[in-house]
Amino acid sequence: MENLLANSSEPRTQPVALHGAVLRLTDIEKVYQTKTIETVALNRVNLTINRGEFVSIMGPSGCGKSTLLSLMGLLDEPTSGVIEVDGRAVTSFSDRELAGLRNLKIGFVFQSYHLINDLSVVDNVEVPLLYRPGMGSKERRKRAVDALDKVGLSARTGHFPSQLSGGQRQRVAIARALAGGPEIILADEPTGNLDSVMGEEIMGLLLDLNRQEGVTVVMVTHDEHQALKTERVIRFFDGSQVG
Repeated sequence: MENLLANSSEPRTQPVALHGAVLRLTDIEKVYQTKTIETVALNRVNLTINRGEFVSIMGPSGCGKSTLLSLMGLLDEPTSGVIEVDGRAVTSFSDRELAGLRNLKIGFVFQSYHLINDLSVVDNVEVPLLYRPGMGSKERRKRAVDALDKVGLSARTGHFPSQLSGGQRQRVAIARALAGGPEIILADEPTGNLDSVMGEEIMGLLLDLNRQEGVTVVMVTHDEHQALKTERVIRFFDGSQVG
């Protein structure tokens, strides 16, 4: 399969046609409490992400961006409000149901990669697939190899994370997110640990995945330059949406 980075310098085009909301947050609040202090991380957030969109979330440190991404990824629960995935309210789902929904629909890309140093590149990409019921080893390996091909790392399957550059490690992390065929990729500062050249490569890859594959991407970033390449920028300040 042709490396998706090949077209990253082309002008931004419209993604696959939108077909309604894939994520919807209604009146979401997230409050952290200790014995002496109450911290409002998110304050009555109302947000809809449509299928096929590429959305950036921006704001100063501590404004609630990463908390919001954790809630979108079903890694945490809101204090109040409703989260819907494909029109289904998931707030009352069991932990097992939430884990299954995450595994099937959502891929995660983190700033610090979260690769396992003792595993090869292809084995790292396979890890989330180990939790897919009924998926055998041959299917896992095929999906992992195909995902690495998409990100231009088919020649690095047997390498270990320590043998890769930062940009290559981030591409492995993206391949890991893609291997399960998710509808949504949630990326938390995916270019934050990279130099400008590698950052442009990773951003180009995410744009191409959105444009060519129709993957919905929600990206938290501090980088205004990268954010303005996406279709919509959502800004937060002190836990509230301001734009």
